[in-house]
Amino acid sequence: MSSDALRAQIFQRLHPHAYLEAVPCRGRQTRWTRIPRMARRVCQRSISTADGSALVRMGKTIVVCGVKAEIAEPELDSPDLGFIVPNIDLPAMCSPKFKPGPPSEEAQVLSERLNDALVRSNILPLDTLCISSGRAAWCLYIDATCLNYDGNAFDAALVAIMAALGNSAPTFDLDTSTTTCGRDVRVPLSLNKIRRVVGLSFGCVGGSTPTLLADPTSFEEPLLTATVSIVVDIEGGVVSVERGTMGENDGGQGETSASQDTGSLGECILMAKERAVVLHKLFE
Repeated sequence: MSSDALRAQIFQRLHPHAYLEAVPCRGRQTRWTRIPRMARRVCQRSISTADGSALVRMGKTIVVCGVKAEIAEPELDSPDLGFIVPNIDLPAMCSPKFKPGPPSEEAQVLSERLNDALVRSNILPLDTLCISSGRAAWCLYIDATCLNYDGNAFDAALVAIMAALGNSAPTFDLDTSTTTCGRDVRVPLSLNKIRRVVGLSFGCVGGSTPTLLADPTSFEEPLLTATVSIVVDIEGGVVSVERGTMGENDGGQGETSASQDTGSLGECILMAKERAVVLHKLFE
């Protein structure tokens, strides 16, 4: 390692805020997101035992998602609707910031945000999961696990979920009450692909004139003063906007009022729409 690189590394560790302001490009432009790379195929999935799966790499953040379909009895007040149960796991092995034990508060909040994105987007209408009215319906367990954490797990997990749902194809024989789990090509889920969504997250760093960072990394996240996550569908429509503050204990996933400084929201939305076009092409 050269002396200049060593000095830069020491400066980064001792004065991270000053380093981020002095070195704004962080290896990519401040307003560029890391482009995910996906491993997904219909017959050769990332997880062969799942009904649908995908592996997504976004920079150094790696998320694997598996979809498992089970049969459940519909609710009495909604006999024609199925169930979607998303969940994200942030195990201790993916980053030193996470500890062994029950799901952390950050993981629970991320699961709620992913569920909200799926519900708002209506990519998979619950009535399409009905097998027999009042008798049987699909319950899709969508489990995303972070294998390596380098920030912005929400965006990576949402891409992985969209890809995994795209190759999920369970079948059920109502007469024999058996589920088919073979690896042959099956009829996929009735996804509303027009409503497929991706997440674009931003953070602010600095004081009176904050710098807007797209797709913050794990080094940048603790230094942020505020965040905003925007979910965009394939037609460029904004599905949801969520603002947050970067607290020391909640990993930046806590909610905040609209009065918090999250930079120019309009600018974030424009950048999100522009970048969403690139991300949506990954599913083609």
